[in-house]
Amino acid sequence: MAVYDLEEQDQIDDLKAWWARWSNTVTAVVVAAAIAVAGVQGWRWWTGKQSEEASAIFAALSQAVRTSDLAKAKEATAQLEDKFPRSGYASRAALVLAKLTFDGGDAAAARTQLQWVIDHSDESELKEVARYRVAGVLIGDKQYDEALKVLDAKHGESFAGLYADLRGDALAMAGRGAEAKAAYQDALAKLDAKSSYKQYVQLKIDALGGAPAAPAAPASGGSSAAPSAVPAAPAAPAAKQ
Repeated sequence: MAVYDLEEQDQIDDLKAWWARWSNTVTAVVVAAAIAVAGVQGWRWWTGKQSEEASAIFAALSQAVRTSDLAKAKEATAQLEDKFPRSGYASRAALVLAKLTFDGGDAAAARTQLQWVIDHSDESELKEVARYRVAGVLIGDKQYDEALKVLDAKHGESFAGLYADLRGDALAMAGRGAEAKAAYQDALAKLDAKSSYKQYVQLKIDALGGAPAAPAAPASGGSSAAPSAVPAAPAAPAAKQ
């Protein structure tokens, strides 16, 4: 028994010595782990709460659009841009407000919102939609050279045909018919082969004296009427649970 007690005491002494040496390190590791776990949980809670708040404000914007309440739409958009500038909701709200103000005859306000998207959005597709619409506003203001500069910005292949078509509009309006025709022909080459939009572009070429081409087959279920020259923005993100 005495031997057992001696061995047990030696183990206790070794444990005390180990703890004396490593206690600070062990404590630091445990505390760091606890902080990390709490931080992850806190971040998830905070981002979830932020998403819910942004979603609620975007819903208010949608309601304002349905009731044509421009003042409330501006208020909701301002809240999203101020409180949640990096969220998908803010950029989409700015695009919505840009259309509302443009339709209301305020091109300057529309351009301000579109520029906000270009400067703040983290989504390249939203930036490309905003640049496209800025170029359209500039063409409407007869600022053709500025519009062409905007259209020179790097953009994805899915926008190549639309950008080329709008470039053709700017050139045609500026009286540069040959360059406009080349831009429209570039648009035809880059647009989807089944897109009814190609017929609309071909009409522009024909108006400039281009040889008529066989009309493209309308997309299934589509209309042969000239489509809107404004690509739709992606849907707003769903609120996080």
